Amino acid sequence: MTVIPPDTQRFSPYITFTREEWSHLRNSTPMTLSEDDLNELRGLNDKISLDEVEEIYLPLVRLLHLYVKAMQSLYQVTDTFLGNHVAKVPYIIGMAGSVAAGKSTTARIVQALLSHSPEHPRVDLVTTDGFLYPNHVLQERGIMHRKGFPESYDVRALVRFVADLKSGYPEVVVPVYSHLTYDIVPDQVQIITQPDILILEGLNVLQSSTTLSKDAPRVFVSDFFDFSIYVDAAEHYLAQWYIQRFLRLRETAFRDPHSYFRRYADLSIPEAIDVANRIWDEINGANLRENIAPTRERARLILTKGESHFVQEVRLRKL
Repeated sequence: MTVIPPDTQRFSPYITFTREEWSHLRNSTPMTLSEDDLNELRGLNDKISLDEVEEIYLPLVRLLHLYVKAMQSLYQVTDTFLGNHVAKVPYIIGMAGSVAAGKSTTARIVQALLSHSPEHPRVDLVTTDGFLYPNHVLQERGIMHRKGFPESYDVRALVRFVADLKSGYPEVVVPVYSHLTYDIVPDQVQIITQPDILILEGLNVLQSSTTLSKDAPRVFVSDFFDFSIYVDAAEHYLAQWYIQRFLRLRETAFRDPHSYFRRYADLSIPEAIDVANRIWDEINGANLRENIAPTRERARLILTKGESHFVQEVRLRKL
């Protein structure tokens, strides 16, 4: 008897779209960003264009609006069933991906597009950088070289933050992180006051139990997500983009006297490339392979970029 291989698309947990197929799903979603807006949102060395916003992000925002509306309908059903008013809580979107993948730019663009919709929801953006342990704690624990790895985050505080949001707390406080000083900023916080939608962006937001310590909470950040996105790319592209960004930073932010990385500003280009390669191999690439990439299939939607830094494929998990 001949065994016929299954149709991989039909029996995959994801529906896969080419860039062109996905762009058709925009429907009549209006473009609400200008080139000036995009310049403000674009990350360092990110080549995102208005065409990319139209073809990739407008269909995504249309989908998110439909999901949010469905959740609001479910809230109304629950409210009717209980016979009393239960406070609405934020719709939480998790945004994951490697260093240099462009997830921060993606998060900012999604935030802007959602905020500019006809319904005008309040959309807040929080990065998990604020939940990194301060440098002095990382140094005491001997894991300064593991910054960005799961063990470098105060996971309990991060879980408590999303749990408080979903519990309806009127005000939730987030520590602030400085990429200039490469550390938590003392006595400075971001205050979140019951947004309609919250985007939580970070390397390990889809992390499960594989690398957590024994005393870590058994509840995970992703347990509180209503939707999740993973920004994906082949590792050799990510490494290339990281090196390009490092060279740009060498000419800009690293030259600030207060920069933690000031020592890299005077490197020659070959020296800077060698340092960036080493940092990628020992830290960012290792973290990607050990912790970040294994969480990709836990995302509801995966945006896969090609060498141009533009999204070439979109995968949406079946319900």
